[in-house]
Amino acid sequence: MVVAGLTGGIATGKSTVARVLAGLGALVVDADRIAREVVAKGTPVWQAIRDAFGDEVLGPDGELDRDAMGAIIFSDPEKRALLNGIVHPAVYEEMDLQVEAAKSLGPGTVVVCDVPLLIETGMHKGFRDVILAYVPEDVQVERLMARDRISREQALKKVRSQMPIEEKRKYATIVIDNSGTCEQTREQVLSVYRRLSSEA
Repeated sequence: MVVAGLTGGIATGKSTVARVLAGLGALVVDADRIAREVVAKGTPVWQAIRDAFGDEVLGPDGELDRDAMGAIIFSDPEKRALLNGIVHPAVYEEMDLQVEAAKSLGPGTVVVCDVPLLIETGMHKGFRDVILAYVPEDVQVERLMARDRISREQALKKVRSQMPIEEKRKYATIVIDNSGTCEQTREQVLSVYRRLSSEA
């Protein structure tokens, strides 16, 4: 079994890379999906967020309002750190359980841990291979404007609230340049999957 980390930045196409890897047979451990599960209404993490941020981050159904939460943490690094300190430990624990369970799938298994904040949290140090879904910042901004129908100023603010993509590139052992066509991305991902499979 081989376990690699996958990361990127907002609008760099990390989800596309993860989808292609899964389609090729990799087991993708999705930190975002796990994060949504651990903050579901009534969980200990949901309660801790409610205690820290108040009911204004809850929707009418009592579930966490991700837009309301996002508006707070995008503009306030201290509150972002507070939220991360509540959510991340529970996410990491579940990720570890899923990776451990993958061992039963036998030799040749490729596990990819898809973690948006892989590098920022220092988690990348636990992986021999760190795969980065990469596009230049100007492409991030253009794609984010189109995807979210927001202004350039808003898109820049979101992009620059994260670690710069060029900084992340320094930590990557594998870079998938996602600024071309879907087919070009797929070819790069296929090559990466074959390499990881040969090492598994």
